[in-house]
Amino acid sequence: MRLMKPLVTTSLALILSTALYAGDLPKESRVPGGIAVVPLSGLVSTTAPKADFRGNRVMVVSATGTAYENQTRWLAVVGIPLKAKSAQKLVISAGGEKYPFTIEDKEYKAQYLTIKNKKHVNPDPEQVKRWRREKAEMVGAFKHWDPIAQPPVTFALPAKGPFSSPFGLKRFFNKQPRNPHSGLDIAAPLGAPITAPASGTVLTTGNYFFNGNTVIMDHGQGLTTMYCHMSRIDVKPGDKLNTGDTLGLIGKTGRVTGPHLHWSVSLNNVRVDPILFLNN
Repeated sequence: MRLMKPLVTTSLALILSTALYAGDLPKESRVPGGIAVVPLSGLVSTTAPKADFRGNRVMVVSATGTAYENQTRWLAVVGIPLKAKSAQKLVISAGGEKYPFTIEDKEYKAQYLTIKNKKHVNPDPEQVKRWRREKAEMVGAFKHWDPIAQPPVTFALPAKGPFSSPFGLKRFFNKQPRNPHSGLDIAAPLGAPITAPASGTVLTTGNYFFNGNTVIMDHGQGLTTMYCHMSRIDVKPGDKLNTGDTLGLIGKTGRVTGPHLHWSVSLNNVRVDPILFLNN
């Protein structure tokens, strides 16, 4: 009978990850919309094991050090869904083993917005069909998997300006409840530049009903970033970019109340708090 691996506390996971990972890591925050760094205890291999969480492949990075007698061990870097509950048992599967971990609860604030275009609150049937097509395209990009060994996991800010709406807000449009805010809004002047926060490849671009002009970048191992409401897109699918390369310009396309950048970070097809990836 295969035994379930013991729970690893947040503090122990953090000690192992910071001491042994060969590169940088995002900040660990085991809350809904956060990130868990889970040591895959007992797995020793020269190649990264395949790990899954809720049907999506999970980022796995190498950890080496004298504590493991210089053998290669592995860390799973997992995005936690905003809808996850602290009472739930979350489990990663890797190498035929199960790795459970626990999370803490987090209460996000509420935000009430007035949207002038009523169709952006209650779209008609044709607009709903359009949104569903666009959602499928975006999810396909979020699930893209590039098996690079060590993806960039610390980011620079893609635009200059104050944070106008943080990640995770409980949102109400014209007093109607909607999905939580799945990104970070950066207020900036119309036409200000938007730049790549790390190296990567452009997966898709388009004009979407809610998001307006949008770019989605791939950074490897299921880590993607999305940029919405742009006034102009300066890249095309397949473009390979470095940190600081221009993606386009700040705009107010789609469902907005003014010019800004909506920046989303997705890990294993889960939207997580971009703040956890900032390198400052």
